[in-house]
Parts: sequence; structure tokens; C-alpha cells
Amino acid sequence: MSEIVEFDVHAIAAGGDGVGRTDDGLVVFAARTAPGDHVRATVERGKRFAHAGRVAVLRPSGDRVTPVCPHYEGDGCGGCQLQHLSDDAQRRAKAGIIRDAFERIAKRRVDLPPVVHGQSAWRYRTKLTLALRRAAGVWTVGLHRYDRADEVFPLDDCFITDRRVLDVWRAVRERMDLLPDADALRASVRLLGDGAALVVEGGHAWTRARELLDAVSALAAIWWIPDSARGRRRLVAERGAGQEHGASFAQVNAEVAELMRSHVLSLVRAHAPQRVIDAYAGAGDTAEPIARAGAAVVAIEWDRSASRVCAARLPSGSRAVADTVERALPGALPADLVLLNPPRAGLSAQVTRALEASSPRPAALIYVSCDPATLARDVARLPSYRVASLIGFDMFPQTAHIETVCALQLETP
Repeated sequence: MSEIVEFDVHAIAAGGDGVGRTDDGLVVFAARTAPGDHVRATVERGKRFAHAGRVAVLRPSGDRVTPVCPHYEGDGCGGCQLQHLSDDAQRRAKAGIIRDAFERIAKRRVDLPPVVHGQSAWRYRTKLTLALRRAAGVWTVGLHRYDRADEVFPLDDCFITDRRVLDVWRAVRERMDLLPDADALRASVRLLGDGAALVVEGGHAWTRARELLDAVSALAAIWWIPDSARGRRRLVAERGAGQEHGASFAQVNAEVAELMRSHVLSLVRAHAPQRVIDAYAGAGDTAEPIARAGAAVVAIEWDRSASRVCAARLPSGSRAVADTVERALPGALPADLVLLNPPRAGLSAQVTRALEASSPRPAALIYVSCDPATLARDVARLPSYRVASLIGFDMFPQTAHIETVCALQLETP
């Protein structure tokens, strides 16, 4: 049974919802609210918490601003969660999300971490993933609504995305007939040094990828993940055979990514390690400078295309391993320092067990995370280490996502 409650919003929770507590102790999560708002909301009361339905802001917070993008309020776009907050308020919220995860999940007391940011909070994304839906022969290409996740609205512009990416998307939308025959697809455009890559997910057969490449001059490569491929992508069309147009992971905010990489390298230099393992190494952007500074690096990366690029960049004495971290890490240990940069799911228990079981254990771990919750969970699995430093990087302004670099130091007996 629904009821109407009033409460003050006091923080932003992971995911971007405002969170507050009613007079009788009910914790309520409310989307698109700001710390300092006093709101009235319709809720379905649970045992411990509730998610608000309709929300009316009775007294707005001083942290509120008018959202720039018309899709944010007009279409309920779910791509951004924090456009209604000032830049400073967003960073304070993200620092709070990191600290809350460490105290609640890792059971470690930490100070509110600093959050590093770039010069612009707009037009920074060099990759845009959209949902494609077809009904009665008509395609809708856009993003999901935050309050009705099963619905996709047509996207005209995305104010956090580089205009060059949007130009490529507009060209692709002109030739939807060349995509795999399916009623639902997911696709992304990412800028490369020599154009752009398109990755399409879905469908069972695709015979016209080369025609699409020829029709969209800005595309350098097209990758496809069929429904039956279990997430494995394959290159289906490219310009310039033999080039590495890899679709492996890359940060979408080049400016902040470089600030973060510089910080990671400074942490590595401070330890002066002789033997380093770079787990989840990608194409070697971090492994290469560490190796050229004199350390022997083992760079582990499951994506074979990225691993080949990494291997070609590493000097003698270092090597790239094309395998999963779970399989390769035990054989690469021991090491003085291990870099960890896993996907959003974080480290598997196999990885944290291998680090704890190593003899000797690495003196330091440097963990780059895109999810404070899984970072905190993994830190809890590493009881031999203390948190030496913690810093956030605002890689994704206007959203609730935050990158975190956590330096862990081996506790001395």
C-alpha cells in the first residue's frame, strides 16, 4: 500500500538517488533529488527502506542547477543521474559514495577522499552506446528512461558526448538497413586515432557489415557480438587489413584518464619496484612506461588483440600474457607490486586469494576501480593490506559513476 511521506535528502547514494530518512526512521531513495532538498514523495513502505515514486521538491537545495540537456528532464534520460547538481556538489557526492562504500562494506575507516576533475564537464565522452529497437519496421535509436528502463526514447543529442561521435552515429542511423536483422540491438561508437570503431551486439546473421563500412566513411572498423557468441566479439569489417583497430577497453574521458594514469605511475615510482604485474593491462598504456623505467613487467590481458599491441610495446625483460588474470596471476607471482584494473565486477575471489597466498606477498597493490562497492568488497578480502591512499577521479561528470585509485600497503608484522 502506497503512502505519502516528507523528508530531507542528506546524501547521494551509489547509483545517483538522493537518500533521506523520515521521522519514523524509514530510509527513502529518491531519484533526481539533491542533498538539502526537502521533498514529499509517494512510497511503498518496505521493512528497512523504500524507493520513492512521484517526488515533489517542497524546498530546493542550494546545490541545485538547471540541467543543460533537454533530454534529462524532457525524456527522463537515464544516461545521466546528476545533471541537476552543481559540479562541486557532484564531486562531494562522489567522494561520499567512496567513503560510504569503504566504511559500510570494507569496514575500513577512511577520510573523505579528494576528487580530481578535468577542465570540462561536457562533451568529454569519446564513446557512446545506444539501444536500438525496431517496431513495425521503424527504428528507435536512443537511451533508456531512468524511471521506465524498458522504454527507449530517440536521442537527438548527448551533451556529455564528443560531437565527432554523434556525427558518426548520425551517419550510421542513415543506413540502419545494413545492420543485423533483429528487432533489438545494442551498439557503440568509439573514437580511434584513425577514425571510429562500431561495435554491434545482437542478431544471428550479418552479411552487410562491409557495405556499412563503405557507407560510413568515418568508420575504421566494425566489430560484432552475435547473440550466440557469449560476449565474444569478432572483427567483421575494417579499413587497412592487419591494423590493430581493437575494440578492447579504453577510457572515454581522455583528459581525466591521463591524470589518473599519471597518478598511478607516480605511486609505482614511489615504490621503485623491480618486478611488477600489470593485471588487466589492456594495450599496455601503463605497463610500457613502467617497463621502460627499468622494472620487469608481466602484463596480463585476456583480449588477444590488445595483448598483441602490448607485447609489441614492451622492451626486453618484460612480457605480455594473453590470458585471464585468474589463470595467469598465480604463475606470475611473486612480485614487488601488482596493478589491478578490473572491470566493474571487480576481482574474483581467486585473484584476492592468490594475492594473499603469494610468498612473499607483494609489498604494494594499486587498485584502479570503476565501482566503489566492488573495490570495497575486494579490499575486505585483502586483510594483509592497509589503505595507504585513496583518491577519486571524476571520469564521468553528470553521472553517478566515479573512478577510484586505492593504494594498498602490506602490513608489517
